[in-house]
Amino acid sequence: MRRQSTDAETKFWNAVRNRQIDGAKFRRQWPIGEFIADFCCVELKLVVEIDGGQHADNKHDDARTRQLGQLGYRVVRFWNNDVLNNLEGVIRVLETELSANPSPAR
Repeated sequence: MRRQSTDAETKFWNAVRNRQIDGAKFRRQWPIGEFIADFCCVELKLVVEIDGGQHADNKHDDARTRQLGQLGYRVVRFWNNDVLNNLEGVIRVLETELSANPSPAR
């Protein structure tokens, strides 16, 4: 777990906090099994990871995604660059993911 968020994580958090996207509640730095998810909508079992270039072709990330999937979570990954330069597009993708598995509370 990190104490300091990246610029991309801060920008993403400001866009999704307080149920701003389809009423989904996201949490930051959420523990799931042995992992800490960047962001998680627990009720929809959706994990959002905001990744920098060091994650390109990272086999550890692939294994992590598989393990989270075995725990029932879907994982969506966005690049820092996309969040910083195309937040609107990122939010559209997120809305599509959220509508694929809507919350019973909504």
